[in-house]
Order: sequence, then structure tokens, then C-alpha cells
Amino acid sequence: MAGLKDHPIAERIRLNPPAPPASLSLDALKALVMECGADDCGIVSLDDPLVKDEAVHARRAFAGARLAVSIVSRMNRAPIRSPARSASNNEFHKISHDVDDIARELVRRLEDMGISAMNPPMAFPMEFDKYPERGWVVSHKLIAEAAGVGKRGIHRSVIHPKFGSFILLGTVLVDLDIEAPSKPLDYNPCFECRLCVVACPVGAIKPDGYFDFSSCLNHNYQQFMGGFAQWIEDIADAKSAKDYRERQPLAETVKRWQSLSYGPNYNAAYCVAVCPAGEDIMAGYLSDRKAHVETIVKPLQDKVEPLYVVRDSDAASHAAKMFPHKTLRFVRSSARASSIGAFLFGMGLTFQRNRAKGLNATYHFVFTGQEPKEATVVIKNQKLTVTNGLIGTPDLRIQADSAAWLKTLNGQLSVVLALAQRKIRLKGPLKLLKAFGACFPK
Repeated sequence: MAGLKDHPIAERIRLNPPAPPASLSLDALKALVMECGADDCGIVSLDDPLVKDEAVHARRAFAGARLAVSIVSRMNRAPIRSPARSASNNEFHKISHDVDDIARELVRRLEDMGISAMNPPMAFPMEFDKYPERGWVVSHKLIAEAAGVGKRGIHRSVIHPKFGSFILLGTVLVDLDIEAPSKPLDYNPCFECRLCVVACPVGAIKPDGYFDFSSCLNHNYQQFMGGFAQWIEDIADAKSAKDYRERQPLAETVKRWQSLSYGPNYNAAYCVAVCPAGEDIMAGYLSDRKAHVETIVKPLQDKVEPLYVVRDSDAASHAAKMFPHKTLRFVRSSARASSIGAFLFGMGLTFQRNRAKGLNATYHFVFTGQEPKEATVVIKNQKLTVTNGLIGTPDLRIQADSAAWLKTLNGQLSVVLALAQRKIRLKGPLKLLKAFGACFPK
């Protein structure tokens, strides 16, 4: 066997060295993206301060990343607007695959030019080793905003100035030295009509722009991610087929099978469906707003369907009041803490403002054991702040073994037993711990 010095392939390369990587202008790169099938695109340097946090994650996945290309593919509107979820989900799946295909084609074209590039998945699969912490390689929304292809509306989706909310996004990371400063849109296509607020079946989008992440997660993503984990636990806990059927009706089992077989099935994308923003959509809305509400918004509001909510949550209260004709299915919270860091971060995503009404308190958390950590949590005027370190004078000091605390959060250990075993120690009124827990029903 020949060594590298005498290897025939190495010899051919020495005799005919490859051409140096091609040079591309910003306009040429954009043109190439469009040739690959994108409906729009934008480009931003990963050295730009606007994306510095994303650049860290991007370069962990692809060390040579210098540019981020934002890819936009538009969706057909009627399927997304349909109360038939199969039509909507089919459109999401088809366009998500299109985005990945466009990104892959772009990487192949660049590679043929001698330019290294990488295409992180548009959505799934994700890096779920540390779920429920960050699973995505790069935030397509943040890159899209920095690259100037849209801005997030109050529903938290990116709105394109022409295609509106009916888009899916992808990103390609490129090892290419082009000056590409961020150029965000100088206006937001969202004009805060708040139709997404009235259409959301679980009240995740608030009139003042606040977003209840956990309500959206528990309902919309119930057939996969955290909801799938709960389904597996119900199977494991069931004593018999009859017991399982009491936990999970037949339709729920079939929904899980469908998500496994055909891709994640979302229970709602009503915020996108009713959105009238964007040049292609707004004309019809301006000409007849009443018709927009009657033909698009109202059928989604009137649909008889199950709503997945956590008992005693803001979502449960909202759904029961606003949509009494829809069926509430009580589920465990999909957002579970797997570490103390995830617990502290996740509080901002799972905090229930209405459940915090009347509570004004400062909490000091001192975690010991496997994950030592100190933090200050303030709940005041239905707002939550979480800060590293112990700040100010607490109304309640909670010292807890980190492993024991996580077990109480995930239902593996009762708080009463943890207190009796002194794995959790309190300095202050016990009622404040109960009030704290009420703000995070699970």
C-alpha cells in the first residue's frame, strides 16, 4: 500500500493542484441563492454586533462560518388558513423540506466553487442532547431580522414585507469574506391588528404584546417534543390496555402515530393564518376587513377541537372563558427543567401572569450539591425578574439540594417530603413558596 508521499491521488493533486476558491460579490451570492429556489434572501456577517450571540453557536457547528445567508420560502395561504389541520400541516412539511433542499443545493453549488458552507436544518431534527434547553444550531428568526428580510410581529413569527407571515426560514453558514453589514428593515410589517390575539385558542399572545410561551408549547406542540415524552410516560405507567385508554383516548394515540410517521403535527398556527400583514395579503384585508374576519378568523374560532392546557394555568382560564365549545384536555407541562440553569431560564417562559396577581415578593434561591447556584427572583406587579446572585433582602430564602429541587419540579419528590428530609430549607413564610409554585402550574 502506497504512503501519502507516493499515493497516486496525492501525485495527481501535486501535478494538477485545485483552483483557489472562487470569489463572490454580495450581489452574486444573493443571485446564486435565488437560483437555488429561494423566494427571497438576505445576508449578514457573523462579525456584525447584531448577531454576535448567534455567531457563537453557529461557529460551534461550523468553525469557518463568516456569513449567514437567510433563506425565505413562501407558503400557500389557503392551506394554512384552513381549519383542517391536515392541510395546514402538509403545507408546513412541504415548504420546510423545500427550505432544506434549497439550502443543500446552495451548499453544493458553493462547494463546487471551492467555498465551504453548511446548512443547519430548517427545524427538525434538532440538537436535543440537553432538551429542553436550546436545540437549534442557529436562530433563523434572528438571522432573518438582521439580514433585513422581515421582522417579528407580536405573534413572534417573522413577517416578510411582501409575503407576510406565510413564510418559512432557513440559514446557510458560509466561509466567505464579504462585507455584509446587517440591514434590518426600517419598519415592522406588523401593524398590531391583534387578530392573532383573538384567534389564539389558548391565549398565548396577550393584547399588550406579552407572549406566554408555555401555553403555546403545551397546546401547539403536544403531539411531539414534551408532549411525546408525557405519552411515553403514560404508556409506562399504565397497568393495562384499559388503564392506558383511560389516560390516552384512541385519537390521541393515532395523533402520536401520525406525527411519528409524517412529521410533527402542529395543533394550531392560527396566529399565522389570520395575519393580514404583508403586501400580498393586506390588499384584501383593506378592501373588506369584515370579510377577512368572517372567512378566515371566525372559522378557526368556531372550530370544535381539543385544547391542551395545564390545569390552573392562564391558558386553561382563557380557553374556558373564550372558547367554551372547545374541549379542554388537561396535560402536564411540556417545559421541564433538566438542570438548575434550565429552571432559572425557563421561569421566564412558564411564568403565568394572572396567577401572580397580588403577589409581590423577593425570593433568594441557594442551590447546593451537584449544581451550586445562587439567584434572586422577584415577582412584582405580575412581572418576573430573575438575576444571578443574591440581591436585596428576601421575603423568602430557599436553600435546596439541586438534585432534590429538580425532582420536586418533575413530580419525582413531594415538596413536603423534601422539607421533612431537610433537602429543602426555608427561611420565611411557607405560604410564599406555595404562592411561587402557583405562578408555574405544571
